[in-house]
Amino acid sequence: MTARMSDPVLDHALAQQGHLTNGLKALVGCPSVGVDPAMEQGMEDARQLIESRLDAMGFVNRQRLTPKDGSGAPSLFAERLDVPGAPTILVYAHYDVQPPDPLDKWESPPFEVTERHGRLFGRGISDDKAPMLIALDTLAAFVTVEGELPINVKLLIEGEEEIGSPSLPGILEAHRALLDANAVLSADGARWRPDLVALNVGSRGNTGFEIRVQTAAQDLHSGRYGGIVANPLHVLSRLVASLHDSKGQIAAPGFFDGVIAPTKAERAEIAAIPYDEQAALAEIGAQPVGEEGFSTLERLWMRPTLDVNGMWGGYIGAGSKTVIPKEAFAKVTMRLVPGQDAQAAKEAVIAHLRAQLPDYASLEIHGKRGQSGAYAVPNDHPLLAAAVAALEHTTGETPLKVRIGASLPLTEIVLRVLGVDTVMFSFALADENFHAPNEFFRLSSISDGLAAWVQIIRQIAEIPPDRFAPFRRT
Repeated sequence: MTARMSDPVLDHALAQQGHLTNGLKALVGCPSVGVDPAMEQGMEDARQLIESRLDAMGFVNRQRLTPKDGSGAPSLFAERLDVPGAPTILVYAHYDVQPPDPLDKWESPPFEVTERHGRLFGRGISDDKAPMLIALDTLAAFVTVEGELPINVKLLIEGEEEIGSPSLPGILEAHRALLDANAVLSADGARWRPDLVALNVGSRGNTGFEIRVQTAAQDLHSGRYGGIVANPLHVLSRLVASLHDSKGQIAAPGFFDGVIAPTKAERAEIAAIPYDEQAALAEIGAQPVGEEGFSTLERLWMRPTLDVNGMWGGYIGAGSKTVIPKEAFAKVTMRLVPGQDAQAAKEAVIAHLRAQLPDYASLEIHGKRGQSGAYAVPNDHPLLAAAVAALEHTTGETPLKVRIGASLPLTEIVLRVLGVDTVMFSFALADENFHAPNEFFRLSSISDGLAAWVQIIRQIAEIPPDRFAPFRRT
């Protein structure tokens, strides 16, 4: 962070970093794993902790939002509409986290914050609890120092982001008027690299499903039935292998329908970004592979993917068990790019699998999950300009505009339902092991994040609300 003129709000926020860290320890201590019903108490504990924090900040009209049918984990809402005539920004974050498995790979308990070498470790600390508290504590500092916020803020803190936000469209539809805003500022989304000042301006979409292949009514003795009954693990392996051709391209007919290929200008822009492919992959012990004809960054940001996230079946315990299992399973997900329809892409892959299935096996598709399309913020959007200005002010550098290969379901869903754009302004970093053991958050990112959030709020306060009108889609 570069030298700056004194800002009383930032001075206060920086002085309260101990309060933020203590709050983070308490929040990480809530095992809010939304995908696991056994962790529901952790979800509720996280909700209550956040709600008490919002009350202490003077936010009002606090509610728990669900779709009309009341299903799913609720999102938390609260607001402060302090300045009539100022922009209204919907600030987004999420309180659910990924499962901590495999537990034996953690160097410290996943739901206890542990500090090592300038880093705080714990499940969900980077995705998305520390970035969320940075945003909330910035808003609290404004209220404490100035008595009010310089803009109008509505908060939406989701509980299903890690499972694809299945309830989010219904929540936005059911509470359209309550959530109406000029734009969305997301505390989720993660910065790309610690050595590069950058803003994420786009993300890929996401969809997926689970597979069950069955070849018999029961598990069978491999001596009595081997060679005369099909093994579902073999069938599943062939199905999975058929998903890509020899050049690494997805082989399902219709999957690429609607895909908007990167333009020459976009490819030139990506090629100009400093990136050492070999060094980046060496850090994770991997070699570059993928679809022919595209660079690593183009594959990561501008091309769709189809991945198997898990396969299992039969005996996997110690020693040997000579069995032919009756069934085998796999989890499949896709990352999507502009122009693709999530449901159509999913159906194309399912149709391909069914076409490859031999007559002696059956295939079931299941696993309800959320899905969303790809998203890119307009290059001339006023909130994006505010984010650029904020980072220039706090770092002394003009940020590069990059994309992320991951998905932030909110971005496309909120554009589709509410008709407004989202700027990602997270202070997590992409190398912080979210979704993996030993997830961490850099202590230095707390002060960096507080400085940038104070500045972006001040930048937004200077924008006339009618500047957002041309970008409204509904």
